[in-house]
Amino acid sequence: MAEPPTLRMPKALQALGFLARELPMTAHAQRKLGDVFSISVSGLPPLVIVADPALVKEVFTSDASDLRAGEGNAVLLPLVGASSVLLLDQAAHMRQRKLMLPPLHGDRMRIYGEVMREITDDEIDSWPLNQPFSMHQSTQAITLRVILRTVFGIEDGAQMADLERLLPKLVDLGQWVTMIPALQRGGGRASPWGRFLRAREQVDAILFDEIGRRRLDSEATAERSDVLSLLMQARDEDGEPMTDLELRDELVTMLVAGHETTATTLAWTFERLLRHPKALERLQAEVTLGEESSYLDAVIKETLRVRPVLNYAMRRLASPTRVGAYDLPAGWQIAVSLVLVGLREDLYPEPLAWRPERFLNRTPETYGWIPFGGGVRRCLGASFAQYEMTTVLRRIVERCDLRAAEPASEMRKRRAITFVPARGAQVIVEQRRAAAANTVTA
Repeated sequence: MAEPPTLRMPKALQALGFLARELPMTAHAQRKLGDVFSISVSGLPPLVIVADPALVKEVFTSDASDLRAGEGNAVLLPLVGASSVLLLDQAAHMRQRKLMLPPLHGDRMRIYGEVMREITDDEIDSWPLNQPFSMHQSTQAITLRVILRTVFGIEDGAQMADLERLLPKLVDLGQWVTMIPALQRGGGRASPWGRFLRAREQVDAILFDEIGRRRLDSEATAERSDVLSLLMQARDEDGEPMTDLELRDELVTMLVAGHETTATTLAWTFERLLRHPKALERLQAEVTLGEESSYLDAVIKETLRVRPVLNYAMRRLASPTRVGAYDLPAGWQIAVSLVLVGLREDLYPEPLAWRPERFLNRTPETYGWIPFGGGVRRCLGASFAQYEMTTVLRRIVERCDLRAAEPASEMRKRRAITFVPARGAQVIVEQRRAAAANTVTA
């Protein structure tokens, strides 16, 4: 049985390198071993990393009963819950996916555009002039409020304030305790696990209370347009609604999948734009025309290619499976590398260069541009996220003249399972225009 090649180094060093210098380590392994290789970490099944688009297609289109994405995401269980669409496989996954898809796609999604612009305007108005600040912190604030209003449908001011305080803590702690299982020990209040459990309990209390109140007033709920209310009205093929627990788990899933990732991609987009003045000038010119901008879409696509927030789409083998030339035992995990695929020179000449023009008048190759995964497990919120990023980016470019706080590019920094700008995407607003007119405000 042919197994993928692996780096010749102790498992402890592989684990350390993977945690501390993941991209340099995996890029080195790809150059030395090829587009399929394995990494071994003591106490865990081997992780097979795939960076060949042909094999990515094979993985994404394989029988879901053999390659299970839900089991591959099992580390997220403490955060998103057992009913999350991310953790389900086969029939249970398809049932949940069909219930969740309609509110996140099509014309309904555009109902949320005005809310997105309003939230972005409020954040822009709070920015200082001629002083550096973290764009990442601001985009996190924007995307969290968008989730709370358009997905959770929270309108009560006290609830909104509580969730704005609690949810970032839950997500931040949740990323670390899921990534490092050793942190899931010890129940002391000051321990990471104890603080995570306390934040989860507080968030759950608010969410279950909100769900309960809407069930009591079903007529009013039926008139609402937020995603939670739509999910509460959805029925599966047997006419059954989602349970309170399923609703809670999907709300937290949409928070985890749609808040941090969208905020970080926006931060990376500004980090890249402000170091490419000609690209920023071109984008500003197109946005000023007030029409749909193909260049704006290309800017986001190129950022997602070269600075993916998450590095992998995971699958766990339920049975022995052949991938390419290799035979993989049951229990092993496949990690499709979003970042290594996006940096392939045969697909993207000079792949480290940030060039939005790559995506003008060109549809990305299906399995060569995979920031949202693929196949039946493609991210449910991809359309929502792309629409939100387009709306927020357009609004900021319309209203602000920005420059980077420092000329040097920002490096990728690990934040548990995501990779963020090391300095928070530091920017300076040189000029800010009013939301309703082209007058400069202080």
